[in-house]
Amino acid sequence: MRSHYCGLVDETLIGQSVTLCGWTDVARNLGGVCFIDLRDHEGIVQVVIEPDQREVFAVAEQVGYEDVLRVTGSIRARHSTNEKLRSGRIEVVAERIEILNKAAKLPFYSHENPGEDVRLKYRYLDIRRPEMQRMLRKRTALVRALRHYLDSRGFQDIETPILTKATPEGARDYLVPSRVHAGEFFALPQSPQLFKQLLMMAGMDRYYQIARCFRDEDLRADRQPEFTQLDMEFAFVEERDVQDFVEGMIRHIFKQVQEVELVAPFPRISYAEAMRRFGSDKPDLRIDLEFTDIAALVTSCEFKVFTDWANHEDGRVVALRVPNATLSRKQIDDYAAFVARYGAKGLAWMRVDDLAKGREGINSPIAKFLDETALNAILGATGAQSGDMIFFGAGVYKTVCDFMGALRLKVGKDLGRVENAWKPLWVTDFPMFEWDEEAARYVALHHPFTAPSVDDVADLRANARIAVSRGYDMVLNGNEIGGGSIRIHRPEMQSAVFDLLGIGAEEAEAKFGFLLEALRYGAPPHGGIAFGIDRIAALMAGTESIRDVIAFPKTASAQCLLTSAPSTVSAPQLQELHIKTDLKPV
Repeated sequence: MRSHYCGLVDETLIGQSVTLCGWTDVARNLGGVCFIDLRDHEGIVQVVIEPDQREVFAVAEQVGYEDVLRVTGSIRARHSTNEKLRSGRIEVVAERIEILNKAAKLPFYSHENPGEDVRLKYRYLDIRRPEMQRMLRKRTALVRALRHYLDSRGFQDIETPILTKATPEGARDYLVPSRVHAGEFFALPQSPQLFKQLLMMAGMDRYYQIARCFRDEDLRADRQPEFTQLDMEFAFVEERDVQDFVEGMIRHIFKQVQEVELVAPFPRISYAEAMRRFGSDKPDLRIDLEFTDIAALVTSCEFKVFTDWANHEDGRVVALRVPNATLSRKQIDDYAAFVARYGAKGLAWMRVDDLAKGREGINSPIAKFLDETALNAILGATGAQSGDMIFFGAGVYKTVCDFMGALRLKVGKDLGRVENAWKPLWVTDFPMFEWDEEAARYVALHHPFTAPSVDDVADLRANARIAVSRGYDMVLNGNEIGGGSIRIHRPEMQSAVFDLLGIGAEEAEAKFGFLLEALRYGAPPHGGIAFGIDRIAALMAGTESIRDVIAFPKTASAQCLLTSAPSTVSAPQLQELHIKTDLKPV
């Protein structure tokens, strides 16, 4: 139907005849002449309809916004150029216009911002916008670069099942009832984790897959119930083998897609160091603010909040110095309200008006509780200077990390302290387990197939509370973009980990018997990683929301506004699947 794309015609085609197809972006009738900006996925070109072309002019007068057109005409140079467009130095003089489809009155126009719900309900209209086209094309370029890199390095692209077995741990599974096996269910995969491990046991050596994954998670602002990840696994590797390879891959795709050279090698810090310095296991290194632990300086001061937690086994007292921060009392109070959402009982603060004046140059509601020794020690440890603001956090170690880590990010963004750069790093040596007070048992920090740093089962059992895993995450600008680990490859260690997680031998056999059996038949040491395609694409596209780089996303409440899914199904369908619901009418 067409000879060229609208956005790709340029001055090299002057004098030639072209046929273009697209949507009406703008239609202007200036009386003596008509102009139509015709748009397709490659861009926009200006079409001119001159009055001596009576039949064409008559058709042009009927053209409306978003009508679908086919235009045939000749290319000529424009009098007034538009250097923002590839086609901005030429125009198409129309010789024929066909209206292929008239558009009804639209629910919104491309230059409007109708809100996300409207955009998602009419997603096909939203995607027509050049900005959405740009972001989705960015995602396509990312996936293409990843595939090329891995295909050229001996990786096997292998599909794993979508209908699989429900397993414990992690998020809830989406369940699919079996018609053939009454009362039994498949589960949609939260990841291809077990299958990719089985592929290593099968001798495939290097595997990857652009995999669709499903998690029935509680509502969160920027998560999707279905998402896409680059899944990878390597046989006969240790941590550094996996990390070095995928780090090279990430540098390659950023150079190919973004024309950006990432630092080499990426910095590496342990989980413990990340929490100590930044209060987060995914620190944003673009913000040049770090914590100072001051518990040892306030063990005997008169400020009870500090002394109690400084002397508590699981306590932490920390200071965050913000250089040259001029904040009003209202701003400080707003920050106190902000950290309360993350578990803070309060937010102590200190403003250094004039360091040379000592105590007289300090503005702080807690200064009166600090003797000269403690006050000077805090100022010295934090490196405080005149004009600085210092915030303090005290409480349970993890809670302090949570609220002070959130405060670090907010203050950094509010005060313009976020560097315009790409700052990747590795976070390593994660704890093997976390203790779940409510369930009264350990839970896996990564997943139950992550290998511990010790090889001895008895050692792991004796020191489970402080055990370190062989897990690692890649972080970019405060976002975890990839997570992986060396896997357990011996059946006795896997059984021990299941037991520590409260998965007894009988349950482990019922749910993971196939894995335990495979481990007994010569499983090689292996490890891998998975990267969030949606998150990386969003970062590359410069958008905060992953929904902007997913063609048809769900809302934060896991609904598709376009198709009205999820929806009820008919009684015969439920009967065929042997399902009876007990939902009561609202």
